[in-house]
Amino acid sequence: MSVISVGQAAVLGVVEGVTEFLPVSSTGHLKIVEGLMKIPVDDDSVVGFSAVIQVGAIAAVLVYFFKDIVRIVSAWGRGLRNREERYHHDYKFAWWVIYATIPIVLVGLAAKPLIDGPLGSLWVVAASLIVGSGVMWAADQMGRHKRGEDDTTFKDAMLVGSSQILALLFPGFSRSGATMSTGLILDLDRVAATRLSFFLGIPALTGAGIYELKDALGAGVGAAPLVVGTVVSFVVAYASIAWLLKFVAKHSFNAFVIYRIIIGVLLFGLLGTGVLDS
Repeated sequence: MSVISVGQAAVLGVVEGVTEFLPVSSTGHLKIVEGLMKIPVDDDSVVGFSAVIQVGAIAAVLVYFFKDIVRIVSAWGRGLRNREERYHHDYKFAWWVIYATIPIVLVGLAAKPLIDGPLGSLWVVAASLIVGSGVMWAADQMGRHKRGEDDTTFKDAMLVGSSQILALLFPGFSRSGATMSTGLILDLDRVAATRLSFFLGIPALTGAGIYELKDALGAGVGAAPLVVGTVVSFVVAYASIAWLLKFVAKHSFNAFVIYRIIIGVLLFGLLGTGVLDS
């Protein structure tokens, strides 16, 4: 019998789709909702399920940014064949995404026992939500928001890509929050920082989903919940991406900062009173 029902998978798909690209921590929200539904958050199959349904959210990015991705991949392909094309920004950007993914892959493989074990505690999630809020607020205040997407450099990509490690080690920090904050500190404007976060998330999250698939299927989650969770995640994430890009074009990240602090404090309360098991 699957440790996650189809109905629970649908709920978790909605949570994943809404929170994956908002800077509020999808992993943290998934763990909270799993805890409230009495799903064992430290079960290997549940950890795998959470990673696999992220692929639905990534598929939403691929569809939403399809034209951009085709342009970048095409430039990369032309550059491999023609030396003159290698000066094109899109060709360089494709390589930057690849290089910037290497740090999180190496750390993810090396620290997997810690990530799946003590660092997966809801106490860590609560603390990371609040600490990450401070980082996000400071980054939004510090950043001069003067550089657009065409101004990104190899250094930007590597620093933003490496910042994903924070969310990997401290679930609750938020991959989107870490990458967007780093982009803002580097003086990228909010839209450029958000789009860079999306592109850097494609290989990292897709790789994690494929890597965890064997645990999700082999240790207790049926195929039906996986399919439902992934499809729901895709639909909801697509809408979330469209909304976020419109929001950051005109607003600061303060609303997310306040929300994260509220959720973090609430989670501390639920853990402290025994309503949730860490």
